[in-house]
Amino acid sequence: MSAKQLWWRGTTAVVISGALVLLLNFGIRGSFGLFQLPMVTDLKWPRETFAFALALQNLLWGVGAPFAGAISDKFGTGRVILGGTVLYALGFLLTGMTTTPTDFVIGAGVLVGFGASTTGLSVILAAVGQKVPENRRSLAMGIAIAGNSLGQFVILPIGQAFIESYGWSTAALFMAGMILLCIPLAIPIWNRQAEPSAPGAGRAVDLTLTQTLIQARGERSFQLLTTGFLVCGFHVAFIVVHMPAYLVGRGLDPADAANAVATIGLFNIVGAYLSGVLGGRFPKRFLLSGIYTARSVVIAALVLLPATPATVYAASALIGLLWLSTVPLTSALVAVMFGTRYLGTLIGVVTLSHQIGAFVGVWLGGYLYDRTGSYDIVWWLGVALGIAAALIHLPIRERPSVAVAQPA
Repeated sequence: MSAKQLWWRGTTAVVISGALVLLLNFGIRGSFGLFQLPMVTDLKWPRETFAFALALQNLLWGVGAPFAGAISDKFGTGRVILGGTVLYALGFLLTGMTTTPTDFVIGAGVLVGFGASTTGLSVILAAVGQKVPENRRSLAMGIAIAGNSLGQFVILPIGQAFIESYGWSTAALFMAGMILLCIPLAIPIWNRQAEPSAPGAGRAVDLTLTQTLIQARGERSFQLLTTGFLVCGFHVAFIVVHMPAYLVGRGLDPADAANAVATIGLFNIVGAYLSGVLGGRFPKRFLLSGIYTARSVVIAALVLLPATPATVYAASALIGLLWLSTVPLTSALVAVMFGTRYLGTLIGVVTLSHQIGAFVGVWLGGYLYDRTGSYDIVWWLGVALGIAAALIHLPIRERPSVAVAQPA
């Protein structure tokens, strides 16, 4: 039976399926920031305790990403998504029943961290990238990322409403059930795996996985791209986890604080799509440099301007346009350099760098708040890192890697 006869094997179905899985993955995981104030108040924890578990979650998501990508490249996405989604749900289940920091670290940190890596960027974007030809790849990835952002817009207000109505514990159990929807939603990409004949696979199809990783390690442009993506992780994770508490601390209502983060997700639907469109027309390294520069400007404005609903929503909208617009460009650059044969593994390696930055941003936010009573140092560090990332991307070469170790 042909792909035309089976709609769920078509390109459009793969992109939509990937977008829906990312919607649940990021939307549910992004809701953890809403749990911070009610949990630390109820359980009488310092914020660093909460922040450490979420920082560990981000780090383990990154550690698991290359392995999830490698399994997906070799065996298809089904086994990865099924096993990881169960871990993800168990993590939220344990979070809802937690009474000690250890329970919370195991549930929200370890289980959710590893579980999220299997339904995250390295697996889903690789499935999309392996199906779509190079001239449309960044656009397709942008659409998938837009679904990721829609989850942030849709699920955060739902999570806030459940916390207010039923308490944080019941809300966490609700999230545990919701993440299980990833399993049926992933059916169109269930058996998808890397195909040597995939469009744009390039010279990397002749290499083994080990040779490709050695090649990537020695490629300067890949090193720069990976280093720059660390800054993206720092920004995104710190904002998701700490921005609601930061805004409440500056006098905003908790509902406004939650809606501000949801606004970021809403506007990133536009930002991710535009990033994908522009990535097919202009040099991706220059677009990335511009995005990181603009992030620094907007973050500085958020800190310096009065925290009124109008200014916060405006800043959130601008952050949203720049939020995950880096991801389709970064992923498409990896495909340009090394082809699509091991795209899941290589995106996983880049994602690990992203999540190391996320670990630092989340943990440092809680650590410095407990010691200074303010998030200001971390905000300004984010500004400085954004400028550094803008400079790092400029020397990247957008071409297939020339350091190809041919197989014997």
